[in-house]
Amino acid sequence: MSVIIRKSLLELIFSGAFMKRWNDKLRPMELVEVDKQGHKMIVAWLLFVLNSKGMDVARKRALGESIIEGGIYDYLYRLVITDIKPPVFYRIKENPEDYRTLSNWVLDQLKPRIMPLGEGFMRGMSEYLMQPEDKGLARRILNAAHLYASYSEFKLLKSINTMDHELIEIEESFVSRLEGLRDLKGVSELLNENDNVLGRFARMCGRLRYQKRWSQTPRVPETSVLGHMFIVASYSWFFSMEVGACRARCQNNFFSGLFHDLPELLTRDIISPVKGASQEIGDLIHEYENIELERVVLTPLKEGGYGEIAERLEYFLGLEVGSEFKATINRDGEILEASDAKLAGEYNQDTLDPKDGPLLKVSDSIAAYIEAHTALKNGISSDQLHHALYRIQQTYKEKPVIAGVQVSALLADFD
Repeated sequence: MSVIIRKSLLELIFSGAFMKRWNDKLRPMELVEVDKQGHKMIVAWLLFVLNSKGMDVARKRALGESIIEGGIYDYLYRLVITDIKPPVFYRIKENPEDYRTLSNWVLDQLKPRIMPLGEGFMRGMSEYLMQPEDKGLARRILNAAHLYASYSEFKLLKSINTMDHELIEIEESFVSRLEGLRDLKGVSELLNENDNVLGRFARMCGRLRYQKRWSQTPRVPETSVLGHMFIVASYSWFFSMEVGACRARCQNNFFSGLFHDLPELLTRDIISPVKGASQEIGDLIHEYENIELERVVLTPLKEGGYGEIAERLEYFLGLEVGSEFKATINRDGEILEASDAKLAGEYNQDTLDPKDGPLLKVSDSIAAYIEAHTALKNGISSDQLHHALYRIQQTYKEKPVIAGVQVSALLADFD
């Protein structure tokens, strides 16, 4: 069965922007599920790079695929059971029969939206959910990343919930479970985030939840840069499945989506009309982003012994070719631009480490479209939002198919 991406799946992925976390605690800001997932998968990628050193290419590809698929399975599951408090959920998991009953119910709820992804996706998710959390390296990496991202949120609200009787027990649980994963490379550094560059980088990425997109435009829900990056990564993964991308290309597309707005750590979210006001302004912003990215992120990683992480970030962000939205391959260590036709044909092979640019741009545009469309549907009246919808629609009316994705037809489903 071929994979078909539909409106219902895209809206399901976006729905995590509505789902509040820690909603029984006093919070300094709204904490939502999609932001947590973005932070989790960034940390999972860091742990993936560190713990796959020395692996042969086939094992490394398989591990990367398992981490991405597991992260998406976890997220979809969480979208259904989000209101169950963790202590209650863990009690359910202690009873295999109860957990199986709950998981089968979750799959039934998800089935109408994920069936177009094929029976293989449904079967893979079912098998994943029934495995123990400590089975295999991918599960342990995802568990460590989940605990780190959740603990990071906990630290934000800890100081304003001093009278809460649950705080001590919650923190002890985070610390003890993370301590049990210290054998994974990188976990110790994450726990000592003030003393090393890896921990500081992971913490810095978490700050992207503070940056709201469309900052001057009221919206419901308000999405952050961090959540947006996860949504774009997920869309890129599913579109890669739809167009038959090879394993390396699928993974590169996901991780490129996950980091595509990383420079906004340094510049904030600059809206498209400002970037597009003139070629000179656009070039100036891009130049400043690259300079600050090198100074604040890449150079510290390289000097701190994490050169491989910095090198992959450079590839995902398209620094060698001038844009993350250009398709590239890596041929014998040389980064080259590639056309859509060649990427879908002779370059669609793991050995060339291919990465889509236009497909990433499609995912970014559709995420922005759904942000604007959802806000209007929720009663927000805004010229900026109407203009954004019109601009994106016109762009893809002129080019209805990009990188094998039927973009214009997909957008028409939202009319």
